[in-house]
Amino acid sequence: MLQYARILRLKEEGFSLRSIASSTGNSRQKVTEIIERAEKKGLKGPLEEEMTDKWIEEFLFPEKSLEASGRQPLNFDHIHEELAKPNVTLSLLHHEYEIECRMNKKIPYSYRSFVRHYSSYANKHKATLRIRRKPGEIMEVDWAGSTAFIIDRDTGEKVKAYVFVATLPCSQLSYAEATLSMNLSSWITAHNHAYAYFGGSTQIIIPDNLKASVTKHTIRELVLNPTYREMADHYQTVVMPARVGAPKDKPSVEGSVGVISTWIIAALRNTQCFSIGELNEEVRKKLDEFNQRPFTRKQGSRLSAFEEEEKFALSPLPTASYKMSEWKLAKVRPDYHISVESMFYSVPYEYINRKVEVRLTDNLVEIYSNHMRIASHKRLYGKFGQLATTHDHMPDNHKLYVDQTPENAKDWSESIGENTVKVVNYLLANTKPEKLALQSIFSLKKTERRYSKYEIERACKMIISMTARPSVKSIQTLLANNKKSDAEQELKRKTESSINNYGFTRGAAYYGGTDTHE
Repeated sequence: MLQYARILRLKEEGFSLRSIASSTGNSRQKVTEIIERAEKKGLKGPLEEEMTDKWIEEFLFPEKSLEASGRQPLNFDHIHEELAKPNVTLSLLHHEYEIECRMNKKIPYSYRSFVRHYSSYANKHKATLRIRRKPGEIMEVDWAGSTAFIIDRDTGEKVKAYVFVATLPCSQLSYAEATLSMNLSSWITAHNHAYAYFGGSTQIIIPDNLKASVTKHTIRELVLNPTYREMADHYQTVVMPARVGAPKDKPSVEGSVGVISTWIIAALRNTQCFSIGELNEEVRKKLDEFNQRPFTRKQGSRLSAFEEEEKFALSPLPTASYKMSEWKLAKVRPDYHISVESMFYSVPYEYINRKVEVRLTDNLVEIYSNHMRIASHKRLYGKFGQLATTHDHMPDNHKLYVDQTPENAKDWSESIGENTVKVVNYLLANTKPEKLALQSIFSLKKTERRYSKYEIERACKMIISMTARPSVKSIQTLLANNKKSDAEQELKRKTESSINNYGFTRGAAYYGGTDTHE
């Protein structure tokens, strides 16, 4: 057997390839191949006692032991890389391996041997084993059972702090953060920070059945918290809650919770922090130590495993982190407004008496019906009872009333005629308060529904000729009287026309025809 340990030790001591080849009795080409393989697989530094020549040979050239069996060798690097891809399984890779063997007229390994050899390879050469977990596929999340604490500066009392834990099962990299509450806001904020820490999002989130994540979870039905579902959509991931009472559905985070409770929470038991910010600074220090601690049974650490074998598989993060929102139900009032925290927001009047969903953010109120947004408003703060009303949400009669301003009144009068302008200007100048004047003009404007512009202009001209102080009521009386007078005159004209057109009708005998009476 080649002197692998000696070759690597001489290389570490700085000897040239020529000297190493001469000393070990191997060719420079073989020495170069061994050194390059060792560098590629990260076998550097002083060798441990267990790293014998046989161990190193199996580590650097795992295919050699397989070649002796006479079967088609396994390309372990290819298998490991392919398993990182979505939906690729060992069963599929073994099937493709069998096809390749038939084409090359080689004897394939059975599926059980295929898995055993890959497991042995991955356990020895890779920090992660991708038989059950794919890189970038899952993030498991939970609250730690143990609590940390901060000290109240005023009273000196200890205040509980709850620790959120997120774990990537493939590399076992974990994230931890302390919060003062386990409410929805803290839950969502911790998820944002976890994804920022990992530098990407996973395909699936596996939480426990907390109220912050799941509203209802039965065999037949799963209802997610709307805010949690919206956060998952923002990061383009899917929420798959663990079954009730089934901790094996998220074993990685369950294990990490226990370890983090020891290496972070218990390690900080004698550390005094006076704010949640100070506590999280200490948590981050311990978290970094935890993720960089070497594995006990394989090479590397959680951080190195993540950097080398999982980080590449995470999905890119959105340009902005998810902004916390809250969902509520509301009923549209008869005045086409909904009440949210003692503030009132309008919706189209067609939705009166219907139930709608309301999404609240720090700056925005969005209103949905059947998953379709029907209105949005800037969120109101301050004095209770404030109104946010959109003009287009009003029925037509309300629009007419709201649109009454001195400018609109003058514009309308100009569209009718010069005498109407004189009446409107008089009302605005001589009726106090202005609101009363606008109400009078609004009443005059409504007459346009029954009378033409010509009729209104004529009535205004007549009233101006009669009095220097015209009123809307007198104009309305004139309009009615004029209408009646015009109708009477039209009837009289038709009657006279009928009389004037009356005459004698000559019979057929007059024109030389036969008289039937003779």
